[in-house]
Amino acid sequence: MRAPVYSSLLLVASFVQAQQIYIGTTGPTPRPQCSVSTSLAQPSYTFRNFSFTLSETVRTATSIPSPTTTITYGPAYSDASRILPYINYTSWGSWNPNATTSASDASNPYGSAAWTSLWQHANPPNFTEKGLYSTTVSPTPIPSNELVLPPRDYFGPTDCYNFPEGFMFGVSTSASQIEGATAEEGKAPTLMDILVQDDRPKDYVTNENYYLYKQDVERVAAMGGVRYYSFSIAWSRILPFALPGTPVNQQGLDHYNDLINFILDKGMLPVVTLLHFDTPLQFYGSNLSTAADRPLIGYVNGAYQNETFVDAFVNYARIVMTHFASKVPYWFTFNEPLLYSDNGVSVDHVIKAHAQVYHFYKEQLNGTGQISIKFNDNFGVPRNVSSPADVYAANHFNSFQLATFCNPIFLGEDYPDSFKQTIPDYVPLTADDLAYIGGTADFLGIDPYTATVVTPPTPGNIGSITNCAMNSSSPYFPYCVNQTTVNQYGWNIGYRSQSYVYITPTYLREYLGYLYNTFRSPVVITEFGFPVFAEAEKTDLSDQLFDTPRSIYYLSYLSEVLKAIWEDGVNVKGAFLWAPVDNWEFGDYDAHFGVQVVNRTTQERRYKKSFFDVVDFMKARGIT
Repeated sequence: MRAPVYSSLLLVASFVQAQQIYIGTTGPTPRPQCSVSTSLAQPSYTFRNFSFTLSETVRTATSIPSPTTTITYGPAYSDASRILPYINYTSWGSWNPNATTSASDASNPYGSAAWTSLWQHANPPNFTEKGLYSTTVSPTPIPSNELVLPPRDYFGPTDCYNFPEGFMFGVSTSASQIEGATAEEGKAPTLMDILVQDDRPKDYVTNENYYLYKQDVERVAAMGGVRYYSFSIAWSRILPFALPGTPVNQQGLDHYNDLINFILDKGMLPVVTLLHFDTPLQFYGSNLSTAADRPLIGYVNGAYQNETFVDAFVNYARIVMTHFASKVPYWFTFNEPLLYSDNGVSVDHVIKAHAQVYHFYKEQLNGTGQISIKFNDNFGVPRNVSSPADVYAANHFNSFQLATFCNPIFLGEDYPDSFKQTIPDYVPLTADDLAYIGGTADFLGIDPYTATVVTPPTPGNIGSITNCAMNSSSPYFPYCVNQTTVNQYGWNIGYRSQSYVYITPTYLREYLGYLYNTFRSPVVITEFGFPVFAEAEKTDLSDQLFDTPRSIYYLSYLSEVLKAIWEDGVNVKGAFLWAPVDNWEFGDYDAHFGVQVVNRTTQERRYKKSFFDVVDFMKARGIT
């Protein structure tokens, strides 16, 4: 039986309502920076001899120097390997659906024939690998003419704050969105290969980062200022057969080891996510069509509810962490798990798998780095802050997405009522569970791309939220609120791209305060970015590179981060741009999030204006 939550959440709503205000004004925008009123004097007009006096200031990016010392964050694999069971290392090669010969080791359950059968089972349509590369490409120095900064925008940030010492400024990517080499060097199929059975297109090459990673890292390092390079490891590259006791792919380990080493050589620090949506094929069983079934909670069925998932994920994490613990200072277990949770069991498995990995790293491996988990939530804000129903709806929306995971992990507390009243198969957490799970994250990772204006399904009616929560067939289920993009006066809340993304910097500041004060943990912005409208349709390269809306997005968000730190007392530890290059956005390349453009024919990368602008902004505020 699910308990009613009207009275308790209304109390919360009333409290939050008291914290949020609109300041009404009838006059023009004030100009506090103007110390003398322009009405005190009149201009003087005169003729002069004309000459061209404008000049351009040439500014160039400066690469990060290579480190002179080595810092370790855990034992070397040679010392740590004793805590793992026996591991069989092997390699498999690549899959060609049109091959005329077949493997002869059919009796080996983990041989080449068995590995090939995984791809035959996945059966991705029209599969071809048309990449330009098949081996790792050596990096080339970035020409100095590529590092000349573009002209400054006329309007820009006017703050006088610096980022605190140790602030983490980086870029973020994921394996399935940039690597390519989809069925090469032993990688097995994943959810990303199953989903292409629907109408969405898939480019099996993506950015060929699997072979061009050194050039990509070189280009980021050449900009200077970027000290952290965040990426995900593809589980199916490490364990093609996914489950404990199956062979480990030596080529996959070697690839990520080389990537980590090169990041370190270039003066940056690696940040590793263990699972970024690409769940291995094995967790879907014989009927792969279930991957496309509408889940109860998220957008996609990530198969976290599979009965073997927790043990398999923890085994995978133990192998990866043991190999790379000495070199990696920051780890994330899952990326945005709510979006790929099928049901209540999925959530239970994610939380418990995360906790096991945390305890393994801290207590068995004795790692000295930090661990967290990345969450999604386009901050729900009430359409009318004077409406108790709208405030209630916003709290319901945010708690369902965040407190479902954050209550147990950060506070050692039970799931929120918004989750328990909505998801009938949620798994109750015992006192022992909460004691084990609580405190298993060193900071809170969040991907706050934009904000969402929220009202109850029936305007002004709090009960309509409760009614929806009891009815999974409701069009508003499972969040059970009406999500919009306009305020109470009919205006969009920010400049819009072609997707859901709006530029909402002031809401970000409020959101950071909500996160810090609700879950009592330092916050890291693990992804944020903006796809300029119709950028993919621009045929002129210079138009693609001059991406001022993206610059506005980044600089305004980072300005509000500074205000949150210095004026609101919020501990924001870092921010990671999504993404260093335009990538496959789980369906196509139309939404360009990158601060570099990628030529899909030649794989050439070029810096966009926004990359220069944001690095310049950070350097001017203490990030070197």
